Amino acid sequence: MTPIMRTIHWMNAICMVVAVATGLYIGYPYYQTLIADPAVNKYVMAWNRWAHFIVAIIFDVTAILIGYLYLFSNFEKPYKKILPTKKNFIEFCEVFFNLITFNRRKKFDSSHSDSYNIMFFTLFHVLLVFMLLTGLQLYVHGLASGHSSIGDWWPWVLHLSTDWTLSVFGGNMGVRIAHHTTMYLLIMWVMSHIYYQIWRTIFWQEGDIAIVFSGYKFARDRKKDK
Repeated sequence: MTPIMRTIHWMNAICMVVAVATGLYIGYPYYQTLIADPAVNKYVMAWNRWAHFIVAIIFDVTAILIGYLYLFSNFEKPYKKILPTKKNFIEFCEVFFNLITFNRRKKFDSSHSDSYNIMFFTLFHVLLVFMLLTGLQLYVHGLASGHSSIGDWWPWVLHLSTDWTLSVFGGNMGVRIAHHTTMYLLIMWVMSHIYYQIWRTIFWQEGDIAIVFSGYKFARDRKKDK
């Protein structure tokens, strides 16, 4: 994993923690400050909305970077692993069998990202893009005047790219529920991701968990194992 990809990984991890914490507060203000003054006078909701908005902007930027690297990276091009080819299908199935048989069957090269893992990450980014689009629709709902501090083009772009969500989910409340529900899907994905990486580290014994720290992992020499 390249330094840029590792930076994006940890940036996304931190942003996701902030986004979930602030998003839950926006949906249901579950805490008050410890100061006796009413929370409304200290702009608690406003600060949560501000933090939520900032991490959403970072997600936007990283999503563009990931989309670029997904297609044009010189290190590896992940999209090639999910193309509907016979090789990718067999690799996907073999990794799946390896997972459900607890590594009793391993007939694929694990030295690089496999089709199963790439598909798993692609699902994550699809969910993330969905969160961004529904979140931007909730944001532009507050720009009813059609004007913004950076120009009228900004609300226009947001309406153009996100108004379809109103039709699909039956209005603003439906978009809000879809945005909130997807958050739980992302949390489930993160839990599965952490479990899977630890699982791979234990069963494959190739140090997969070290990839996000050093960028590398060990590759077993199967010729010596025989």
